[in-house]
Amino acid sequence: MTGSIRDVAVIDIGKTNAKLALVDLERGAETDQRRTPNTVLTDRPYPHYDIEGLWSFILESLSALRRKSTIDAVSVTTHGATATLIDGQGALALPVLDYEHAGPDGTAAEYDAVRPPFAETGSPRLPVGLNLGAQLFWQRQAFPDAFAGARAILPYPQYWALRLTGVAACEVTSLGCHTDLWSPSAGDFSSLVERMGWRPLMPPMRPASAKLGPVLPSVAEATGLDPSTPVLCGVHDSNASLLPHLIARRPPFSVVSTGTWVVAMAIGGKEPDLDPQRDTLVNVNAFGDPVPSARFMGGREFSLLTEGRESWTEADAEAALRKRLFLLPSVQQGSGPFPDRESEWRGEAAGAGEKQAAASFYLALMTATCLELVGAAGETIVEGPFAGNTLFTRMLAAATARPVIADLAGATGTSIGAALLAAEARESRAQKSRPIASPGAAWDAYARTWGAETRRAATK
Repeated sequence: MTGSIRDVAVIDIGKTNAKLALVDLERGAETDQRRTPNTVLTDRPYPHYDIEGLWSFILESLSALRRKSTIDAVSVTTHGATATLIDGQGALALPVLDYEHAGPDGTAAEYDAVRPPFAETGSPRLPVGLNLGAQLFWQRQAFPDAFAGARAILPYPQYWALRLTGVAACEVTSLGCHTDLWSPSAGDFSSLVERMGWRPLMPPMRPASAKLGPVLPSVAEATGLDPSTPVLCGVHDSNASLLPHLIARRPPFSVVSTGTWVVAMAIGGKEPDLDPQRDTLVNVNAFGDPVPSARFMGGREFSLLTEGRESWTEADAEAALRKRLFLLPSVQQGSGPFPDRESEWRGEAAGAGEKQAAASFYLALMTATCLELVGAAGETIVEGPFAGNTLFTRMLAAATARPVIADLAGATGTSIGAALLAAEARESRAQKSRPIASPGAAWDAYARTWGAETRRAATK
């Protein structure tokens, strides 16, 4: 393959769905995509992802996209809290654990005795398998023989890169997202990795943008890809969303990446005093720099609240504002800025539309809380599904008293960011859009009162 890289196939595996997108780097946009649910299998030995189903989807999608367009490179981005254990033959030593499985809670006391402090890792203690170190610790305890057969621990993006190239690597964005395995300040593995004797299992560190190699001959044959097609090392999804802005914008600004998780990341803001009890953490971006971050399971909450149907009107939004119809945190417990709080409604809704409007307000106010916790300043860019929710973006502008930019053009986001790893020239075309300001006094007052009600509920 010769010439510059323009069309990049991005394998983008989220917690709920997986997609394969074709990104045109010249246009800074997706030109095609295929999607599939990210299925969790419930057979023994524990809930795990349907890896072979995803692999079939990846090969079929690469083949389908290749028939319609050229593919100059392949990049990978995935959700966090996931790693793979690879045996001596390059196969999985154990199934890839679903991080929502409660198994790691069974060894929590033993794990807490060995995990590093927040000051070292920037990683808060989280339930179930949300700390990758807790997953590995539990698998080692529960399945000692299989774990002993592992010859490598690969972060999830790098597992798929291995399947495509046969080359094993580690990468900092996936190691630096609440895993307990990385020390952002030291730029090295944490003391947990040393204490557990896992360093020999860690493949060489490579940059997210590194070309690990061309696709394997078997992959080229199955997909029709040019055998010289390069595969990038890959990147954690929230950091993929952040990358275009790191390239194109001057700080201070913040990025809110939305999907199953809402992740708020502050660049060049105030120096925060991060509180690990409120799901704040230190992510590590694609350039290896620490990024104050906070998150909550907003996409999951929105699905629960709306049951997948949205039918609100502007009249519903006005009524919710006028009535001070509030949803107080938290719908999804165990993570987020109010992890131990049970949600409650304040006020009476006349119908489903008013409750849906209040649900969007709630998500925006939770996001504003996350931004405050990480010292955000300047404009806030909203990526992903919530960028199209005008109630969310307007209330976020009211709550933060700062401009909000909704990325509606798809010029950023996880797939675009992952594709930018393949760009020879580090340029990103930031979309020109009008920042959203607070819609007015009624919205400002609603945001202030929600904050007061939330604080009051916390003291009961």
